[in-house]
Amino acid sequence: MAFEIRDLIRSRLGENYDLHDRHVNRTLVKVLRTIGFDKVYARAEGAYLYDREGRDYLDALGGYGAMNIGRNHPVVKKALADLLSLDMPNMVQMDCSLLSGLLAEALVKRSPPHLTAVFFCNSGAEAVEGAVKFARCATGREKLLFCSRAFHGLTTGALALNGSPMFREGFGTLLAGASVALDDFDALERELSQGEYAGFFFEPVQGKGVYYPRSDTFWPRAQELCRKYGTLLIADEVQTGLGRTGRFYSFQHWGLEPDIVMLAKSLSGGLVPCGAILTRREIYDKTFSRLDRCVVHSSTFGRNNLAMAAGLATLQVIEDEKVVENSARMGKALVDGLAALAIQHEFIREVRGKGLIVAVEFAEPKSLRLRAAWKLIQAADKGLFAQMVVIPLLKNHRILTQVAGHRMDVIKMTPPLIIGQKDVDRIVSAFNDTLADCCKFPGAMWDMGTNLVRASLMTRKAA
Repeated sequence: MAFEIRDLIRSRLGENYDLHDRHVNRTLVKVLRTIGFDKVYARAEGAYLYDREGRDYLDALGGYGAMNIGRNHPVVKKALADLLSLDMPNMVQMDCSLLSGLLAEALVKRSPPHLTAVFFCNSGAEAVEGAVKFARCATGREKLLFCSRAFHGLTTGALALNGSPMFREGFGTLLAGASVALDDFDALERELSQGEYAGFFFEPVQGKGVYYPRSDTFWPRAQELCRKYGTLLIADEVQTGLGRTGRFYSFQHWGLEPDIVMLAKSLSGGLVPCGAILTRREIYDKTFSRLDRCVVHSSTFGRNNLAMAAGLATLQVIEDEKVVENSARMGKALVDGLAALAIQHEFIREVRGKGLIVAVEFAEPKSLRLRAAWKLIQAADKGLFAQMVVIPLLKNHRILTQVAGHRMDVIKMTPPLIIGQKDVDRIVSAFNDTLADCCKFPGAMWDMGTNLVRASLMTRKAA
């Protein structure tokens, strides 16, 4: 019988969650069903998802930053279709493929002049793993330094750089390292002065919570200290690169020159797994230092033609459609619009962001009645109030958002960088309506919060 993917999808669409409950991650299925996120999306285009009834959902998560140019961009789709029609040789072992050389050239062209060497892999976590090896080999040191609240991936090496105890719990002894808090100059110099760290890994804008230094001098000072004590400065641009923050790289906001930069997520337009490490030539060559070490670090699918073609098309779209400039403009409009809501909604503590990585942080309200309700929710599980806001944003306004991290009263948004003013207005209006409902106590929002508390307590009891 001939295989027809269209027929298979058409006949089985709607079984998504049952299939995952039986064969994949049933805990995730339970969470999604509990919070009403068990939607079945049938189509995606640009900044929108569409269900089987054709209703649109504004995707303010954008695959956690993987959809910078929007979903299913026609230029990337055409590049992939054209490539497949050519029947080119792919993943020949061993050779040097044309497309990986062209993508490396295109990335170098768009990067600071000291970053001239590129290694391709499949994901952000794999890029971090490679950067760890490059840094250790180049410096002869083993220890790794990172920031509190950092997130660099969930593979074992990347997990050693994770600032959240929740992600590290249960996975045994990890690579040796230490963390420092943002803006803590003394702690940073105290660690670096030991002369034991191969690299200082940092997200210029942290994905978990959208945090960055309050002091504009912290990152430049960190670079100075790294140079002084022989530690490589390693920028994780997996989520913040390629225009997300209104600059091509987010480290450009602070005029930095990192020794190693990691990219992934949106590098291939969200259609093919693709990651990259950019570094100084001398660092690269210390890893591949002899003829017998020419493949001492490698990745089977890292330079595959589909990923490389998608990457080339994505970079061209970013340039042609002025995606970076739109990110800066729409990001400012979104932050300003949400910040204006704080005047009328006492739950809002702060709105922050750069470009289109934006966070809304909540805090205990001042009015006695709402404060009592807030404390009830917080006593059950810190972060549930933010979840109370996320749920109606999807249910009532068809806007997909999520809590920024474990036990955080923060909602994070990383929408496609192609959104316009009408999308910004839709998000701001939805937040306004939802927070207005939160002021009605008792009311439907707080009833939902009570249900979330029950679900959380039942989960703890089962555990």
